[in-house]
Amino acid sequence: MKFKAFLSEHGVNLLERRFLPALDKMGKICHLFLTRDHAIFLHNLLNGDGVQCIAQFRKEALFDDYRISSQNEDRIAFTIDVSLLLRAVRSSVSICTEFGNGPSANRLQIKLVKKLPPNCTQPMPFLTFETKGYKSAVIQDVPISKPLSRAEVLELQTALDVAQELPQTLVQVPDLNQLQNFVERMKHVGDLLNVAISKYGDLHVQISTTLITLGAEFRKLLVIGEQAEAPSEERNLSAQTRSERAISRGDAQSVQVSIRHFSRSLQCHLAKPDCAFYGIAPQGACLTVIFQFFIPGTRQTDKSISLHCRLPVLDPGSS
Repeated sequence: MKFKAFLSEHGVNLLERRFLPALDKMGKICHLFLTRDHAIFLHNLLNGDGVQCIAQFRKEALFDDYRISSQNEDRIAFTIDVSLLLRAVRSSVSICTEFGNGPSANRLQIKLVKKLPPNCTQPMPFLTFETKGYKSAVIQDVPISKPLSRAEVLELQTALDVAQELPQTLVQVPDLNQLQNFVERMKHVGDLLNVAISKYGDLHVQISTTLITLGAEFRKLLVIGEQAEAPSEERNLSAQTRSERAISRGDAQSVQVSIRHFSRSLQCHLAKPDCAFYGIAPQGACLTVIFQFFIPGTRQTDKSISLHCRLPVLDPGSS
């Protein structure tokens, strides 16, 4: 089982300034799943009681040179502390900046090793960062779990395949800041958030208690997948009435999720996505949020990176 690669300058920027700070907000520990073509960060994928988060990168998006081999179809997976990983990357960047010079400057090597820690009798696995300066090299070891067995990797791959399934209808929210500001106010009202999504391009979020009901509606959003034309005679009705009628016709779905989970998924704004899509899985299995990234200077989707979350549903609601 071997893995060695050189992080590119673009890859360092993606991890240090965007994705690792976002993933750190999702939870302390995640799986890092390395394949022949991808590096994938997986949060909570084998547990159903929290927000699942998947960040996937084609190897070219992060690395200049990428070599992997294992007896499990060149797949390696282990758990790692995201905050320790972020600290190691940031430290390596500062060393490169301060001491880097010549052809070896900014060459940040990352590899899997086994070492014997102090006061231990058994070698332990580490993800090691080696930064070469002008006259020296600095090595940082980030502890990881024992690499997953063949059966465990298969379980992780199966969970990943399931998590990649898209809802039949997705609506685009181009302004995440507006949604985030609203949810921050909602957090002080209650714990449960009702989310409804229609084929007309409407997104409703509402929180209710015995004393107060607070909601927001985002209308005429871009729809991907199954869509429908909103009845013209309902335009002047209240948001709640229109939503209820759309659900009864099968043109919308609603679910109830934790406001804490919804707020946590919005922390992915730290990865600087260009927009987000919301959708509800068939039978209200989960609420899915897909963050979209554009190639800089264009409106074309950057297919080398992807990020999405799946929020567990507290009440499947109706469809």
